[in-house]
Amino acid sequence: MKIAYISTYPPRECGLATFNQNLIKAINANLSEESVQSTIVIALNSTDNANEYAYPDEVKQVIRQNIKEDYTAAAEFINNSEADVCVLQHEFGIYGGEEGLYVLPFINQIEKPLISILHTVLKEPSFLQRSIIREIANRSSKIVVMSRKAIQFLVNIYQIPREKIQFIEHGVPDFEAKEPKETRKKMGLEGKRILLTFGLINRNKGLETVVKALPLIVAQHPETVYVILGNTHPGVLKQSGEEYRDYLKQLAQELGVADHLVFMNRFVEEDELVNYLAAADLYITPYLNEAQITSGTLSYAVGAGAAVLSTPYWHAQELLSNDRGYLFNFKDHKSLALIVNELLSDQEELQSFKTRAYEYGLHLRWPKIGQSYIDVINKAVKHPDYSDKILRQIIDPGLMPKFSLEYVMHLTDDTGIFQHAKFGIPNRKEGYCLDDNSRALLMALMAYQETGSQEALNLMPVYLSYIHDMQLENGDFRNFLSFSREYLDEHGSEDSFGRTIWALGYLIHAAPNRSFVEFGREVLFNAIPHFKKLEHLRGIVNVLIGLSYYLKVHPYDETVRAELDLLTKKLITAYKINKTEGWNWFEEQMTYDNALFPLALFHVAEITEDSEAKRIALESMEHIEKVTCHGNIINPVGNNGWYSKNDQKMPLYDQQAIELMAMVLMYSQAYVVTKESSYIKKMFSCYMWFMGENSLRIPLYDNETKGCADGLHDAGINRNQGAESTLAYLIAHLVVLHALKFDYEPHPDQRKKVLLLR
Repeated sequence: MKIAYISTYPPRECGLATFNQNLIKAINANLSEESVQSTIVIALNSTDNANEYAYPDEVKQVIRQNIKEDYTAAAEFINNSEADVCVLQHEFGIYGGEEGLYVLPFINQIEKPLISILHTVLKEPSFLQRSIIREIANRSSKIVVMSRKAIQFLVNIYQIPREKIQFIEHGVPDFEAKEPKETRKKMGLEGKRILLTFGLINRNKGLETVVKALPLIVAQHPETVYVILGNTHPGVLKQSGEEYRDYLKQLAQELGVADHLVFMNRFVEEDELVNYLAAADLYITPYLNEAQITSGTLSYAVGAGAAVLSTPYWHAQELLSNDRGYLFNFKDHKSLALIVNELLSDQEELQSFKTRAYEYGLHLRWPKIGQSYIDVINKAVKHPDYSDKILRQIIDPGLMPKFSLEYVMHLTDDTGIFQHAKFGIPNRKEGYCLDDNSRALLMALMAYQETGSQEALNLMPVYLSYIHDMQLENGDFRNFLSFSREYLDEHGSEDSFGRTIWALGYLIHAAPNRSFVEFGREVLFNAIPHFKKLEHLRGIVNVLIGLSYYLKVHPYDETVRAELDLLTKKLITAYKINKTEGWNWFEEQMTYDNALFPLALFHVAEITEDSEAKRIALESMEHIEKVTCHGNIINPVGNNGWYSKNDQKMPLYDQQAIELMAMVLMYSQAYVVTKESSYIKKMFSCYMWFMGENSLRIPLYDNETKGCADGLHDAGINRNQGAESTLAYLIAHLVVLHALKFDYEPHPDQRKKVLLLR
């Protein structure tokens, strides 16, 4: 294996450069001498000076940040080299163009498999920042992140498939520190209690919080000093000089603790850094806000077995969990002083923190982290990502009409979406229902995710308002509303209740802004007391799907998880009661929305990793296939009599669009859980029912109106185009579009076929 690395690189003084050098050493430790000798580094310079740094021999090409031609030359060099794979480090600020835009044409010129390591994942990216990360992900075989919070952001904010993302923690040096007394003597701090912060200095580090805490600390522990180890950040130095360092000195002087503040204004190598960490009593990262997804300095401190205090930024919340460190509030110097004084007064407690950090840090050592990267790189080399080519052999976008919300907009007024239509004309006499407005919300959210449609975004408040208007004070929902806005029922069905919870759960998972999330959370939580009352299984499966989406965003919400577990138990119990030889089903009859049963359990299995839920999902899905799949034609259970356990023949008609929507969703989620590529093909076959791949060979999708016929019966189609059928079609269409983004792992025979085609 021969690897090309794209990043900053020493002697450039930055954390990314050090990380890249350590990664190369860790990976090379697992490779042959020939592979090591073939290592290629493409180094990024911050200026237009190609000779800015005296790079070592492994640096074969230099990219000057703002020189476009350098990117093209580097891509050509990589393509003409013997490199099997590229490893790209990404950080906003190291690539040229607005927000580092030059990285995109660069990676699209590279003809080798690409692994991208994201060092920053923003919670509130600009349009351009979001687009850059999405395109990097699309081009990469895998993207690597160093925190679980980053995974959550990438999936929910950037809409990157979870299977595309690999979690590997930040590596730390693999060597032991010298005796602390020796290091303290070298520092000239013998007999002192040392608080330490290291890294490039800038105002975002919040170092003044520690300085402000010093008077309270020194009052109890006068031997304490605060050591700030590191240079001022080059960008800050260029713009503001040593203004921040001077401010800290002045602050210490005003507080009467100038003698307790020590600056070591230099960049230190890792072997020396580990000694400083071991010599410190406490290591402190007082960053000013939570938006720090990865901190190499924090990882190093834990890896060295330091007792760490930190503000609760994202990486610190993860790395210091399970009593591996202390957290204090942002800018809260009083709380910091209190914790420091307690720990300095309790040597046993202080040592226990160091021990826990050291033991955890053992699995962060670079040799182990390097092996994790080897595993990811091996897969990229041996199984290149041909997902686009292979999926397009299965999913032919040319057979799919252009996605359009035109008809949905005709069906929607300022109250909601109308239930029914006469042919393609809204039937206002029939009014509105909660079922369809919940489905419409789900569809609009999916449409905005997949296409960025402004029309979809504009529709969302209408459907949300309808849901809100129909919720009763006790949290339950009405269903029907007349065109004159009169309520037509006291409370709705369990089906409509469940579909609404599904839509709300998905809203919280995929909302385009915080206002929608907060709205959805309030409405959903008001409805929670009714979950335990659910008896109708279709209400239960809809709720399970909604709660699963909610738990993707809030995996540690014990209240919602308990509700999910309770409803899952009810569903599995029903399956066990009704299952008999040849009848792997939840009820004595198969009626409507049948595929939602295995779909719900696939979602539960994804969230909980419950093997029983997965097994029953697979068994019941196979039962649906046995009943409905005849050759290449899908014939869902007809609603003209339904299909009972002891029936000899299934009613073929009337076939409803919602059955096919549910099957498309079922197969898509089956693929997510199992990675079996056959489910992608089955998903597309179900979608093609709308296009005429059905028993009558008649398309139900109407190219003129952009709506969908209400059903397939023995004499043709029901030409009315109500909300239920049209929304079912649009949701199925969007699921197929999303499937084209899957990190698809082809069967070896398919991969061989694609290679031959290339």
